[in-house]
Parts: sequence; C-alpha cells; structure tokens
Amino acid sequence: MPLPTSAERLRASANLGSQLAALLDPDIPVPEVTSGTIHKDLQRIGVIARSGGGSIDPGKQELALTAGWGFAGREGMTMSGKGKLETRAASELPAALGAKTHDVCLNGIAYWKNVPEKVWDYTIGGYQVMKKWLSYRERPLLGRDLTMEEAEYVTEMARRIAAILLMSDALDENYNACKSQPYAWPKA
Repeated sequence: MPLPTSAERLRASANLGSQLAALLDPDIPVPEVTSGTIHKDLQRIGVIARSGGGSIDPGKQELALTAGWGFAGREGMTMSGKGKLETRAASELPAALGAKTHDVCLNGIAYWKNVPEKVWDYTIGGYQVMKKWLSYRERPLLGRDLTMEEAEYVTEMARRIAAILLMSDALDENYNACKSQPYAWPKA
C-alpha cells in the first residue's frame, strides 16, 4: 500500500483498514453487521430457515449438518464435499454481491437462506471460507449436530463477508488515491 502524502488521506486509509480488520476478526462485534440494528442490505443474508416455514427445533436434529459438505479423507484429513445449494436469481441484493443467491443446505429440513454468490465464493488463503467452515462440521466428522449458536455464526460469517465485498469500491478508491500521490521516499 503506498504511503499517502496527505494526513487526511492517511487517516481515511487507516479508518478503512480498521473497519476491514474488525470484519475479519470473528471476536469483534461490528455494529450494523453483527450487532445492534443490522444494516438493511445485510438483514436478509444467510438467515437460518426451515423448509415449509416455522422455527428450527434443534431437539429434532434439525441442525444436523448432513448435506455432504465434508468427509474424512486419508489419515482422517477433512476434505470438502460437494454439499447442496439451491440457486436462484438475486433480486433484492446490491450488485456488488452478485447476480445469484444460494440457499445453503444443512440437511433436508434446515438451510441458510439467501447467501449471495460472491459471498459464497469468497476465498481467503485459497479456501472458500464458508464451504471450508462447513466441511469441518459435517455430523460424522464433528460427532454431533450444530448448536444454534454455530448455525447463527454462519449467518454472521455471511454478513461479514458481504460487508467486506460492499467495501470494495471504497477500498479501490482509497488505493488509487494513495497511489496517485504517494510519499516520495528519500533515496539512500
């Protein structure tokens, strides 16, 4: 990242960096994303739902992750599986999140509704973030069903990733502004 010449640009850059760092740290609550009143663009993203409507009943194994997201490979290594997605056109999402959205299945009853394609496809370190998380929590690997808190964490993860994607224009603009007027380091 080029060092900007303007103190104002440096502060703006640091502010964006702080916002991004908070979104990437699952231990930090982020207002309007994971805490308080959720921003209107994020409210419908990744909501845990039940086929046919109604509330999820963890006591009836409705949080058993059995959709095939992960399996034990050689020497017990967890491998990602195909899983099950239901895909449709995204009609009420910001364009930055993609033209399609997915319902990400836990099993035949429960799913996370409305996970935008760019959120689902988001990678860090070469791994598809949400799919990798799910692969380690398939019931045969985890040895139990998900807790409601774990199911809600997937919603939070989807919203954090969506918020990062929604920052893309501001991050690009900031980078270009810093690059256009960088600090000229003295030559040694």
